[in-house]
Amino acid sequence: MQFPYRLTAKGKYLLKNVRLETGFEYENEEVTGTKTDLFSIEIEDGKIKTVKPNEPAADAIDVKGFLMLPAFRDMHIHLDKTLYGLPWQALSPKRRTVKDMIAYEQKIIPELLKTSVGRAGQLISLLQHYGTHFARTHFNIDPTSGLQSLEHLELALEHKKDSFKAELVAFPQHGVYYTESAPLMKEAAQLKSVGYIGGLDPFSIDGSIEKVMDFTVQLALDHHKGIDIHLHEAGESGIKTINYLIDKAIENPQLQGKIFVSHAFALAHLSPKETEKVAERLAAGKVGIASSVPFKGAVMPIPTLKKYGVKVLIGNDNVQDYWSTFGSGNMLQKANLIAELYGYATEFALSRALQFATQSILPLDDLGKQQWPKAGDEASIVLTSASCSAEAVSRMSEIEALMNDGNLFWRN
Repeated sequence: MQFPYRLTAKGKYLLKNVRLETGFEYENEEVTGTKTDLFSIEIEDGKIKTVKPNEPAADAIDVKGFLMLPAFRDMHIHLDKTLYGLPWQALSPKRRTVKDMIAYEQKIIPELLKTSVGRAGQLISLLQHYGTHFARTHFNIDPTSGLQSLEHLELALEHKKDSFKAELVAFPQHGVYYTESAPLMKEAAQLKSVGYIGGLDPFSIDGSIEKVMDFTVQLALDHHKGIDIHLHEAGESGIKTINYLIDKAIENPQLQGKIFVSHAFALAHLSPKETEKVAERLAAGKVGIASSVPFKGAVMPIPTLKKYGVKVLIGNDNVQDYWSTFGSGNMLQKANLIAELYGYATEFALSRALQFATQSILPLDDLGKQQWPKAGDEASIVLTSASCSAEAVSRMSEIEALMNDGNLFWRN
């Protein structure tokens, strides 16, 4: 897919006929609908400068009453490893384990690197088609690709710099010690563009929770990075790894709020009491969870995590690649899936589910008070024909325009 929007405005300009949510409608203290009104919004220097009652300014860009929502953020994806843009391939039944996939990657990476810049760009365009302007993307660090996956990803991101942003996670997909990836991880950790140190199933891949996690934590401390670990292990080793990371966060306050466990499937196999205990510890250590939702029948305890104040991030993970054939790239679809999985079917609950696409930014607070947008907010928004957040989530409404840092792109 080519970039589906054209640049309409940048710098300083005014929007008129912008539909914003203003509050909830109630019947017997139950939320039954969402109120909206039209506004004029001034954009300047990548920020929202003013939000005012609608005015018929001749020089303003007319957005025709489309609903304005925060632009979407995909917080777990692999932009460097997509098959999107290549001929269709379904998932192979021959590769059943992570180690099977490592062996497969070692064979195919050299050929895939030849087209990875273009394919990453196409995948970013797909995300943008669905209203995403920001991603946390993992990139392979392994002896087969060295730092080439990072170099190619940075080229793809440079081509999109006006319309898309990303934070980068150095991901040892082939293990830290299972292959000779530790020296490469040390090299990547020194780079300014890398924001997070990644990891992969330390017990099942590298044979040691402590050795791998100590290496990862020290690397993050030495270079002032965050941590984002892939943890597919669903048994005792999975819980031990989560608790080990919580302990490290408590020991090192500078890492609190900067450690995330991606997938964390072990949490889906606990009793309610065990889940609450771990959720309480995650919140105490300010350790977050990043989930792709759903995944191979594992239903994550998102309501319990949210109840205890654990930061929960959502992403697409694999979009039509050799790990999974189901990723769509659509963050509204992720919010919709979460709403369906956990029964968020009312106007109020659906409006709250939007947070899983925007990563916690909501137009209205729980009491129905308008809290977004405000002067000074980042000018990164989408425009949609939906009447309100609840409808946008339920119907996965089409995106008409995308704004990133004040640069407005309208659908062709």
